[in-house]
Amino acid sequence: MKVGVIGLGDIAHKAYLPVLTTQPGVEPHLHTRTRATLDRTGDAHRIPADRRHDDLDSLIAARPDAAFVHAPTRDHPDIVTRLLTAGIPTYVDKPLAYGLDEARRVVELAESRGVGLTVGFNRRFAPAYAHLVEHPRDLIVMQKHRKGLPEAPRRMVFDDFIHVVDTLRFLVPGAVDRVTVSARVSAGLLHHVVLQLAGDGFTAVGAMNHRSGSAEESVEVSGQDAKREVRNLAEIVDHRGQPSVRRRGDWVPVARQRGIEQAAVAFLDAVRAGRTPSALDALSTHELCERIVMVAIEDHGGQQGTGGAPVTPRR
Repeated sequence: MKVGVIGLGDIAHKAYLPVLTTQPGVEPHLHTRTRATLDRTGDAHRIPADRRHDDLDSLIAARPDAAFVHAPTRDHPDIVTRLLTAGIPTYVDKPLAYGLDEARRVVELAESRGVGLTVGFNRRFAPAYAHLVEHPRDLIVMQKHRKGLPEAPRRMVFDDFIHVVDTLRFLVPGAVDRVTVSARVSAGLLHHVVLQLAGDGFTAVGAMNHRSGSAEESVEVSGQDAKREVRNLAEIVDHRGQPSVRRRGDWVPVARQRGIEQAAVAFLDAVRAGRTPSALDALSTHELCERIVMVAIEDHGGQQGTGGAPVTPRR
């Protein structure tokens, strides 16, 4: 199975290449425009010279069975469009694009051509999060914070808060009929944002502060006098009277802990089986992110924005 890997930055090196280069039957083909990076990466993973491409047309001409796109977000729409047009099933890092119109255009292209497209929302596959759907979820609270990093609203929401948005959509136990957004913007930069999704019998709250003083992530689900908390995707705390703590095993790879390995393998398995992964649900996450950006931009720092069409959950 020929698999293109497009973009050889940190995410490719840390997360995806260690998975793809160890999958049985997978023949990686690398692409980046920087020859030194291409050869350094190819040498590190013992990939022959004829599978190293410094031109995207060259990689497409090799007719890969699937492709992974880890290029900068600004390049996603063009690269993914070229791959889909060539009939190549594609896995692309989130977000698909910074603009909703571009994201919608690419998804519609995949649907109209019947070519598989997957957006890499790995947290849906992270074991600690995936198991949360087995627990009562009357209240869901997710926090993902950073330090000293206020950013332009669109960049912060689509590059970072999108993880919170998609994870809440994954965890909500029913249809969302109420959406509330609040944001703190100063001098054009988004400092923090809070999203609330509510439906029949449940509420989900997601918060991100880019001036929190620490980099951390946590999710809590609770209901029926039981609570489970996940800290930094590695530590699970069950609360039924006396808390019990379980931690990630010392030998569990980070890519597996964060769901990246499982997401990549699920995509490859779908392609092998002749299935056509769809990005329509991922597009719903992008649509909700666009609404959040509009609230941050239009309200200039802290007024609430509510309403809009119901949000579709995904299990």
